[in-house]
Amino acid sequence: MPSSSADQTLAIRVVDSMERMSGRHPGYRRSSARGASFRATFTPTGEAAALTTAAHLQTRAVWATVRFSNSEGDPRTPDTAPVTRGMATRFHLHDGSDTDLVALTVPRFVASTPREFLELTEALAPDRLTGEPDPARVHAFVGAHPHLAEAVAQQPPIPVSYGSTAYWAIHAFIWVDEAGVSRPVRYRWEPEAGRTALTAAEAATRTAHYLTDELHQRLEHAPVAFDLRIQLAEPDDPTHDPSTLWPDHRKEITAGRLEITAPADDQDPWNMQAFNPTRVTSGIRLSDDPVLAFRAHAYAESHRRRSRNQ
Repeated sequence: MPSSSADQTLAIRVVDSMERMSGRHPGYRRSSARGASFRATFTPTGEAAALTTAAHLQTRAVWATVRFSNSEGDPRTPDTAPVTRGMATRFHLHDGSDTDLVALTVPRFVASTPREFLELTEALAPDRLTGEPDPARVHAFVGAHPHLAEAVAQQPPIPVSYGSTAYWAIHAFIWVDEAGVSRPVRYRWEPEAGRTALTAAEAATRTAHYLTDELHQRLEHAPVAFDLRIQLAEPDDPTHDPSTLWPDHRKEITAGRLEITAPADDQDPWNMQAFNPTRVTSGIRLSDDPVLAFRAHAYAESHRRRSRNQ
């Protein structure tokens, strides 16, 4: 993706700000620092085949790698923390290429533009005396951006399991069919086991790595599966703002089923990988969402630093 000097400068500022939020942890991601990767197979239903030429959404199964994590940049953050979780999926296509899908346990992003996200991360920087964000600064941010009030206030669930929560890709993407006709869509992973969450009191009884441990134990008995649900846009649905939801009654289809079977053989290489939501394949285009485009620059800056053990 072409990168301007302004994009690069803003990416540096955002990553710097994220480091102020979570501290600097050399060798780790600036977000989703601690995670675990798993082997999986994705089997398309064929329902998407008429809407996109994307190879993994036709009829032939592909293998995949899935990384679960929490959103924090501090690898010491326990699984019991009330933070957003991530599910990053890399589909390994039959022609040797890959495409990524990055999803979170909240349905909307906390900013409409990269600059708004920078302002929010600066507002969330911990106070030097208390070590916690200053609520007055967060309230001031929301007051200056009232359209983000619901997004900033959303409370992610504390899952019983990585396999029992839904994950949203938050951005709109553009599917292109064989005739060149395009249609905006949004993605959601829906757990086959159903959604279950912990109360704060229940979470307090869990161990620091309970989500990873639980998923390992669950996989000893049976695979963990998700349906890839696709929400189809209507003409007036906005594609540029990841903080805004489309109506619940929009038509949905099930594009495929992901079956997670076992931990990845070697975690270290996957811990160094950069899952990137802008890594799309033929038949899928990026929408006009500026946050989606910007994530490639921020991810590249984060990867540059951790590859240098910074």
